[in-house]
Parts: sequence; structure tokens; C-alpha cells
Amino acid sequence: MTLTTGIAFPPGAIDGRPARSRRGTATDGRSAALCRAARVDTLLKNPYDPAGEHGFAAFLAADQERRPARSAERLLADAGLAAEFVPARHGGGLTRADLLMKVLRPVFRRDVALGFAGGVTSLFAASAVWAAGTDAQQRALAQLLLGGGRTTVVHPGLAPAGGIRREEVTARRTVDGTAMLVSGRKDVIIDAARADVYVVHARTAETGPRTHSVLLLDPAQLPGTTLQRLARVATDGMRGAVFSGLRFTRCPVSDDALVGRPGDGAALALRMNQANRCLVAGAASAALDPVLRAAVHTATDGRNRPPARRWHRPLAGVFTDLLVCDALATVCLRALGLLPDQAHAPTVAATYTVPALLTDALEELSAVLGTHGGGDDLLHGILAKLARDLPAAGLGRDGAAACQAVILPQLGALARQSWLVEEEPPAELFCRRADLPPLDHGALAFAGGGDFLAAALTAAAERLGRARRAGGRIALLADLAEAFLTELRLLREQCALLPGQFGDALSGPAACALSDRYGLLAAAAAVLAVWEGQEADDPFLADPGWALLALSRLGRRLAIALPDVPGTCVTGVLDELLRRHRTGRSFDLDGAELAL
Repeated sequence: MTLTTGIAFPPGAIDGRPARSRRGTATDGRSAALCRAARVDTLLKNPYDPAGEHGFAAFLAADQERRPARSAERLLADAGLAAEFVPARHGGGLTRADLLMKVLRPVFRRDVALGFAGGVTSLFAASAVWAAGTDAQQRALAQLLLGGGRTTVVHPGLAPAGGIRREEVTARRTVDGTAMLVSGRKDVIIDAARADVYVVHARTAETGPRTHSVLLLDPAQLPGTTLQRLARVATDGMRGAVFSGLRFTRCPVSDDALVGRPGDGAALALRMNQANRCLVAGAASAALDPVLRAAVHTATDGRNRPPARRWHRPLAGVFTDLLVCDALATVCLRALGLLPDQAHAPTVAATYTVPALLTDALEELSAVLGTHGGGDDLLHGILAKLARDLPAAGLGRDGAAACQAVILPQLGALARQSWLVEEEPPAELFCRRADLPPLDHGALAFAGGGDFLAAALTAAAERLGRARRAGGRIALLADLAEAFLTELRLLREQCALLPGQFGDALSGPAACALSDRYGLLAAAAAVLAVWEGQEADDPFLADPGWALLALSRLGRRLAIALPDVPGTCVTGVLDELLRRHRTGRSFDLDGAELAL
């Protein structure tokens, strides 16, 4: 199978690629990623410019007209953003998932739909090839993406409650066994009309655990009558993205289209989704930046003065929640490279916990912003658009349900075998300047690998307990950490009674509540670990104040009885929020300078 666009990019030709040593590793991965992110941010320019070609007004207009933001898409393509989705061994810039998240944030900060159209969709499709494809498949796909091509993924159809499968794509052997015939349809596929290559999850067996296989299909090589592109489908969210369908009719495909072995489809999907969904959740947290910035502007009347006291806790709280989202997403994405066989459970938890925190933050900011301005106001247009886009991007209730269905069967084994007994993970996992191994998609495991965040929570609580005699904020932080550890012990007792596979006992509100609690405990563990791992060069993050406020808000969601957090913690976090707002810096752990 040959995939080509006629353009060959030599290694090292992508503008903004991190400097590499002779062994091919990034010499300073984090700094290089932040530089590339700043370059993307600068290219897209000030998003608040009403006349800007790549500003919020332009993205809102595209959304209202249900058309792609083609100018911004071309800009990102010309800038070589697609190289970020190609592993470095194939001439791209992909080394670590947490670094890729940083590069994507300037895109998602402006428009979630642009994030997908700008290349994340291609990454979703390509990840299965990076994990299990042959060398030839990987080289061909890398050349396609580096040359400006697109790929998309055709996910397997899900059986509804009645058990009748719909929108199914199948692949059946011909009578002589020399080829497979692909048939079926899928009506809602992002970029199906624009993709040069399809990564198709097709049913190849009727029963058993290995019912689906992955196929890499080049439509240019398929008989014209066997593939039909269907009409575009209107969606409630991400209206600037292009969703449409495909119909296959006895489409002949040779064995070299197989990615991995026959029957590997479900395992590949579960292994790749943990990385892809967590990456999107972490990148999409930047989409709340303009909403929080607008809320600060509203609460301060656009002046350089503190907001009214009634807005102190909501503003500081939402800012803290964004730091929590970043902490959880970052450590999970870093673990994909450092602990690829142990990262699955915490990473899946991050994919539904981060969106839940973002949704709550939107509601809290709505109270600050009020109802001024009308439906066509830019600010409220951004807010309404984001409320539609997050669920469409898989960051809503349906996406959470899918993730919880994956995590629930694992909680019993984690409770019995991992929690409170697992060894603490390496400290460099939580130190943002520490170098880490590159992401190896093929090394990612599904289930059974332990829980590094539960182990980190246990170790942090023990250390803080020994340091309680220092008094003050450290003693209070020790009390909060112990309260979360007690909650983990309780969750362990309850989850230890769960069966080891999906069934009636793992469905319903009670089971979902267990997974919700687990996700919030994972977030608390990430906060403590990131706070402990801070270097002295950032006084705000090194101070316990933000961690205390973060844990108190997570504890409230868990209904844990916690001691009151001093008002100075709130004012300290608020001061940092106002400083970043005033100086045009991002509301994440990096606090990067933005093109505002």
C-alpha cells in the first residue's frame, strides 16, 4: 500500500522542531515545546482583535455559518503543525504527549473545532498505526502527514440497548481467501470528506474478544464504485468541523491494509484512547482561558483594581480548578512515556474528571458574567459556543459514560492489589523540568498495571504527616492529605467488593459514583504530587496556598469534612490570577505569555 502526496520532508526540516542531540533526543523538551507553542500563538495573533482573521469573532462567524475556519487551518498547515503528530523517528516532532498538549493549547484556546481540524483528528487515526503498524505503513503515513495530508478514523459501531448493531463496517474474507471485502457505513465521521486516508475499525468476527480489526485504507486505490462519501451531517457542537459519512460496498482490500494482527481492533482502541482523550481534555482546558479572562475583566470593571469581595472565591476557585486540570492531565500524559504499563487507570480517570471540572467552572463563571450583552455579544457567544463544543469533542456526559464503562471493571482489582500497597512512582514524573522517555504508543498497556496516583497520594500524605510539626499551612496541608487518604481507604473497601468484569453490579448511579470519587481522588493526588515537585523558581506554585484551595474544592465535591482554608489562600491565588490577567499570561501551570 502506498500513501503519498508527492512531497517529501527531510528529517529536521520542520520549522520550530526542538533541537536534538546525535542520539535523537530532545535536549530541552519542555522549553522547546513552550517555544513552539508561543510560535503558534503568535501566528494566530490577538484573538480579541474584532477584525482579526483568526480571532474569536472570526471563529464565532464560522461556527454560526457552519463552515470550517479555513484561513486558520491553512495557517496551521503552512506552519507545519502536522509534524507535531508524527513521531520523531519518522521525521516529525512528536516526542512526549505532555509536550504536544502544550503546543496544542494556543489552538484550543481559540476554538475547539480548530483543534480537531488542525490535526488532532489525524493523530487519533494515526496513533493505532504508530502503535501496531508495519514500518512501511508508518513511513507512508508519516510522509502523508508531513506533506500536508489528512487522515481520520472510522470508529466501530456500538450496539444500542436492543442489541441491533447499526452503522457497522465489516470485513469478510473472499471465498478464495485472497482478500477481504469491506462493507457497511458510518454516518458521522469527522473529516471523512477531506481525509486522504482512513483508519477503519471493521468487524472481522461475530463473537469473542477479538471481533474487530484495524485497516489502513487509501481511497485513491479503491475501486470507485465501492466507496461512497455521504452528505455532511449537522451537529449541535463543533459546527465549524466537517462531519459526514462513508459507505463501503464489497470493497476489496488486501492483507497489507491490516494494522497489527486480525482481531487487535478493540485492544488498540482502548490503549490509544487513554492517550488521545486525555490529550484533548488537557488541551481543551485552555478553552476556558478567555472565559475566565472575561470574568476577571467584568468583575474589575476593566480597571486595574481588585474585584468586589463576593467574586473573590469564584474567580480564585475557577483559576485553581484550571491548575488542577493541568496538574492531572500533565502527570497522566507524562506517565504515558515513563510508566506506559501503569498509566491506564489514572489516565482514563483524567479524561472524565477534567471535563467535569471544566463544565462546573463554566457554570461558576456564568454567575460572574451575568446575562448582559445579549445573544450576539462576543463574550456570551464564546461561552455558548464552548458549552456546545465540549460535549461534541467527547468532553461531555456521553464521553464520561464511555470512560467510566472502561474504568469501573478495573476498580475492584486496583482496590485489592494496588491501593495503599503500591510503590511510589519516580519523582521525575512530577518535576516539570525533568527529562522523560519519549512516548511509545506500542508500549501502552490496557488495565492491570496499577495506579501510580494512588501510590503518590499515599506517599505524600505520609510525608506531610511527618512534617506536620512545622505548623501553619504545612500542618493544614497534612490534615487535608490525610483526609483524602482516609477517603481512599473507604473507596478501597467499597471497590474491593466489585466483580472483576463488567456486569449488572457495575452499572447504575452507585457504580458511577464510585468512578466519580476515584477521579477526584486522582486529581487530589496530582495536586499534591505537582506541588511537591515544584522548583523554587516559581514562588506561587511552590507555596502551599493554591494546593490548599484546590484540595478544599475537591473535598467539597467529595463531601469530605475538611478544615477551613484561610482567607489568605484565596487572596494569594486571586492576586496571582489578577497578575496573570494584567500581564497577559496563561491560566495554567506554565503561566506562559500570550499574544493578547
